[in-house]
Amino acid sequence: MHISLLVWIVTIVVMLAVLTIDAVMLSRRPHVPSIRESVTAVGFYVALAILFGIAMHFWAGPAYSGEFFAGWLTEYSLSMDNLFIFLIIMTKLSVPRKAQQFALLVGIMLALLFRGIFIGLGAALISRLAWIFFIFGAWLIYTAVGLVRDFITGSSSEEEEEDAADGPAVRWLKKIVPTTGDYESDKLFVRVDGKLLATSLFFVVVALGTTDVMFALDSIPAIYGLTQEPYIVFTANVFALMGLRQLYFLLGGMLKKLVYLPIGLSVLLTFIGAKLVLHACHHYGWDAKLGFSVEIPTSISLIVIVAILAVTALASVVQMLHARRTGAVEGPAPSSPGAGSGDGS
Repeated sequence: MHISLLVWIVTIVVMLAVLTIDAVMLSRRPHVPSIRESVTAVGFYVALAILFGIAMHFWAGPAYSGEFFAGWLTEYSLSMDNLFIFLIIMTKLSVPRKAQQFALLVGIMLALLFRGIFIGLGAALISRLAWIFFIFGAWLIYTAVGLVRDFITGSSSEEEEEDAADGPAVRWLKKIVPTTGDYESDKLFVRVDGKLLATSLFFVVVALGTTDVMFALDSIPAIYGLTQEPYIVFTANVFALMGLRQLYFLLGGMLKKLVYLPIGLSVLLTFIGAKLVLHACHHYGWDAKLGFSVEIPTSISLIVIVAILAVTALASVVQMLHARRTGAVEGPAPSSPGAGSGDGS
């Protein structure tokens, strides 16, 4: 797939323009979006992704269009887990309602930056070292096993909350960066008595940024298991992250009710991990010696991904309805995105 420099420039400029418009609108009217506003924004970005995939069908062919949709759906589903950690961070650090919008916007910008770096590194490694597919595949399967183990034992929940909200990077910065120890609207730094001090929101952004790095380590190998085209990898990630801020406010505490999300993601990562390993075997011709190809077509991958996500969502809804009908007591869930303290409104 040949992508000219002009296409890359136009794509990045449009992405930056959308982020800039979003940031300007937010700075002029900082607020917590209503359900209607969130639904409209999420629907708009989803519609854009679908239109882009359809346009790619006519521009580059059905194969690349299928790779885009498979990659976008995968990244979108992985972003749900990312979103849940964002919710934990906001809740544990008591981020004010109006400041959450700004923190999420900065977090998404950092996610795009980090993923852009990882996409470039991944493309460089793949073009020179085909055996990297074995490592990518093994890493995804290892991650999937960890998700299942944590789901069964439930032992990582407290650890996960503590690491997300007060990880090593945040603790280290708190020791060396002077801080006000409080939130100052949507400001990251303020000047007090001539001295520049970091606000609590600065450490929230650091926590979101370090979380983005960790999720990029899973999401980028995952999408390279579906396509080796850097342009598709990049655009699929962009569309998966656009609207994530509004989705956060739309779903809120409902994220906790997606009880089978870890299992669904583990199955998804195992499938893509196995696909990566099989692709490496095909690259070295090991399957040809056996007389057949182990490559999994994109169309099959797309069907499997949609089926996994559909079953995961359906099973979670059924479990939620069953819990309500039987009056089962649910575990403590994070408060909704609007529950941060220190709102002042």
